Amino acid sequence: MIRSEAVLGLPDYEITGIEEREGWIRISARYNGPISCPHCGGNQLRLKDRRMRMLRHESWGVRRSLLELESRKWRCLSCQRSFWQRFPGILTRRRATEPFRRSVCQKHYDGISRSRLAKRERISSATIERWFGNYLRLLAAERASPVCPQILGIDEHFFTRRLGYATTFCDLKNRSVYDVVAGRSEKSLEGYLEKLEGKHLVKVVCMDLAAVYRALVRKHFPQARIVADRFHVIRLINHHFLACWKELDPVGSKNRGLLSLMRRHRHHLKPEQHARLSQYLRENPAMERIYQFKQKLCYLLLEKRLNQNKCRELAPKLLWMITQLRQQPLPQMVQLGNTLHSWREEIATMWRFTRNNGITEGFHTKMEVLQRQAYGFRNFNNYRLRVKVMCS
Repeated sequence: MIRSEAVLGLPDYEITGIEEREGWIRISARYNGPISCPHCGGNQLRLKDRRMRMLRHESWGVRRSLLELESRKWRCLSCQRSFWQRFPGILTRRRATEPFRRSVCQKHYDGISRSRLAKRERISSATIERWFGNYLRLLAAERASPVCPQILGIDEHFFTRRLGYATTFCDLKNRSVYDVVAGRSEKSLEGYLEKLEGKHLVKVVCMDLAAVYRALVRKHFPQARIVADRFHVIRLINHHFLACWKELDPVGSKNRGLLSLMRRHRHHLKPEQHARLSQYLRENPAMERIYQFKQKLCYLLLEKRLNQNKCRELAPKLLWMITQLRQQPLPQMVQLGNTLHSWREEIATMWRFTRNNGITEGFHTKMEVLQRQAYGFRNFNNYRLRVKVMCS
C-alpha cells in the first residue's frame, strides 16, 4: 500500500498491474478505502453495477500514463438512493486525476505555452486554459485577504488600447499586490472603493502627484495619511528644470553629455564630470543659479526618517523655496512652484515616512512580463486573476 501510494500520489489505492503499450504507461488499480453514501452517510450498501474508468495521470518523465480504475454503482439501504462510487483525488465526471491537472497547471504557470503543452500532453489548449483558470481561482481564494492593508500604494499602469489604464492597489508592508481595478478615473474607481472592506484601518497611502487619486483617498480613506512618492517628486523637479534650461539655452540643452550631468545629483558625479559641469555653469551664470537652487531643493526632499522636531525645522525652508519658485519670471519655475504648493503637505510627510511606490513600480514591470508571455489579454478578469496570484 505504501508503494502504491508513493507511485500514484493518491491515498488508499492498490496497484494491480503496470504495462507499457504504444508509448503509454497503463496502471491498473483498485480503491480499498472506505465507501459511504454521499446523501446520508450510510454504510449499508448493495452492489448494483460496475464499469472501468480510463483516467489521465501524471506522466513518468516523457512517457504519458493512464490509470485504469474500476468504479462501482451502489444502492444505499438506508435512504434507498443509488450513486456511483467517489474516489479521493478524482472529481466526478472527470477524465483526468487531480495530480495530472495540477502538474499541467504548474508547467503552464512556470512559462510553458499552451500550444506546446497541448502537443506534449495530447490535450487541447482550451482544456489547459480552463484548468489553469480553475487553478488560479483556487490559489487566489487561498491567498485572498478581505481586509484592506494598512500601508497602501496606489499607481496606474497601461493595460490595453481598448480598456486604457488600470489602477494597482499594492500592500507595501507585505510587498504584494492587493488588487487591480480597471480604469483610473474617479467614476471607474468609485464603485470599487465604496465596497472595499477595512478602509478605516488604512494608515498610510503612497501615490504619485495625481489629483484624482488624492481626492479619492481623502473621501474613502479618512484616517489615512497621504505620502507623495519621492521618485515622482524629484522627477517632476528635474522635468521643469530641464524645460527651463531648454528655453534659456536651446543649443546647450541638446548636448547629451551635459544633459546626463544636469539630471544627476552632485554626489553621483565623478571629479572629471564635476569639473566639466562647473565649467559650463560658469559660462552661463543664469543656469548656475537655477542649478544650485534645484540641487538644494532636491537634497531637502531626499531627507528621510526624521522626527517631528527636525521636520518643524525643515518645513519653513521648503515653504520659502516654494515661494521663491512661484515668484520667478520663468513660466516653468512658476508652474513647478504651484504644483509643489498644492502638494506641500503630502511632500512634507515624506520626511516622516520612508515608504514609497518603488514596490508598486516593480510589480508593474512584472505585469508587463505577464502580458508579453500571454501575448496580451482581452479579458480583464483573467488578467486581474493572474496578477493577484503571481504578484502576491
